[in-house]
Amino acid sequence: MSAISLTIDEKSISAEEGTMLLWVALQNGIYIPNLCALRERTFPFAGCRLCFVEIAGYPEPVTACTEPAREGLVVRTQTEKVLRLQRTAAELILSAHEVDCGHCGKNKQCELQRTAFHLKVKLRPKRLRAIQKNLPPDNSHPQFTYDPNKCVLCGRCVWVCREQPKAGMLNFAYRGFDLIVTTFNHSGISDDLCKQCRKCVDACPVGALMLKLSPS
Repeated sequence: MSAISLTIDEKSISAEEGTMLLWVALQNGIYIPNLCALRERTFPFAGCRLCFVEIAGYPEPVTACTEPAREGLVVRTQTEKVLRLQRTAAELILSAHEVDCGHCGKNKQCELQRTAFHLKVKLRPKRLRAIQKNLPPDNSHPQFTYDPNKCVLCGRCVWVCREQPKAGMLNFAYRGFDLIVTTFNHSGISDDLCKQCRKCVDACPVGALMLKLSPS
């Protein structure tokens, strides 16, 4: 790939042509909210709808995780339209998220917390009705737990699990508000297909997948 020059938030940046704008921005200290993005994915999921940016000459904002860097692009990450889209997406996610930060093992290391702080969005948005999933946590795995009530449906765990040889036990099921991450036939994450690599835990941006505490 050849080096190109572009501008993000009035900052001149050199990058490899074709690198997605999200990674170019993050690598240069410009934070763009994101939950579902993984650098290793060839085809971005673009499910969280948090990484919108505006590009000069484009009719509407685009997701930074799907837009490749090109010579001369002028990108803005903090416009009124961008922030409105990002805040709406964040509030939709938070309205279906069990907010219990004080008892969550990911507290202060949670990407959803960081997003809310960056966008100045309350963790319990008042303009949207809270959606309570009330689903039982899955504690069947010997190494980690999965709490679907804290899952933001970013798909990161699903993708990394599929990438493991002879694995791929995690997947999405149902649609709309009923969408969940689960295993085949809802058999639990202790399924024999699990290779116990724990990459799904590492990929989780929130506290939905957490390692179990070792007995003291």
